[in-house]
Amino acid sequence: MIKKCFICDKGVMAGKALPRKGLIKKKGGTGSKICRNNLRDFLPNLQKMRIVVKGHPKKVFLCTRCIKKGSFLRVVNPHKKYLSLQK
Repeated sequence: MIKKCFICDKGVMAGKALPRKGLIKKKGGTGSKICRNNLRDFLPNLQKMRIVVKGHPKKVFLCTRCIKKGSFLRVVNPHKKYLSLQK
């Protein structure tokens, strides 16, 4: 699967997951401690859509932020009737 937005090239971001051990101080413990660092990936929210690219319909992945902007033409049906999402 392509993990990038077609318009803005938003992709996978690296990060860390910090597992913690111990009871928190509010509940009577000595406090939670970080026990190790695990690397993980933060994936963008991509949706598959049919849009017009250079005059032809094409299935691409778009992030939800680009879908909200609406700076593309969406294909309503395969018979080349386009719908503009611009307000």
